[in-house]
Amino acid sequence: MPKRGKKYLEAKKKTVAAQKTNFSEAVKTSIESSFAKFDETIDVSVKLGVDPRHADQMVRGSVVLPNGIGKEVKVLVFAKGEKEKEALDAGADFAGNDEIIEKIKGGWLDFDKAVATPDMMGSVGKIGKILGPRGLMPNAKTGTVTFDVARAVQELKAGKIEFRVEKAGIVHVPMGKVSFGVEKIVENLTAFLETIVRLKPASSKGTYLKGVAISTTMGPGVRIDTAMVKDLVK
Repeated sequence: MPKRGKKYLEAKKKTVAAQKTNFSEAVKTSIESSFAKFDETIDVSVKLGVDPRHADQMVRGSVVLPNGIGKEVKVLVFAKGEKEKEALDAGADFAGNDEIIEKIKGGWLDFDKAVATPDMMGSVGKIGKILGPRGLMPNAKTGTVTFDVARAVQELKAGKIEFRVEKAGIVHVPMGKVSFGVEKIVENLTAFLETIVRLKPASSKGTYLKGVAISTTMGPGVRIDTAMVKDLVK
């Protein structure tokens, strides 16, 4: 067991008393327990009753958080001609085709998200081994392979996040910053959990939402009663 600092242990005492609470109280407790000198990120972890080893139980998707995540997102668009111009007009930080691909082959990766038009995927696939492991590969399932590049760019800039269940059946994503306050974090949580519930695989049997917990970057987790999810997302 790692040795915890005094501030962490003090924060842990607060969160223990709030275990299995409702979302607003959990967020409030997590915010009050933050102790770092920087604006910590608030993360949510959801344990799902699925087996990701089976393709029909893979939970993967995206959601536009109403309040974003408090981070400026650099967006790259692989496109040609008018679509390249459309992407830049919509706010993309970078757009291009073969010259961008060659630049990435040379080691350039100064972007957070990538979008591609379908006609570019043959070329983008050649750098899949570079983009894939870094979570930068455009994917139709998350809306980043599309001819509607303006919409894709605007959504990513507005706070669209992508998620995918891990091998242990856990989905882990950021919900914003401590400075957002309780209301904005709860609004983001609501949008995210509504999407998770909607994506429940038909083959998933038994309890789907097995556990929900939130935490700040440096702080301890606060568990939330999953029974409260129905009240939050209805």
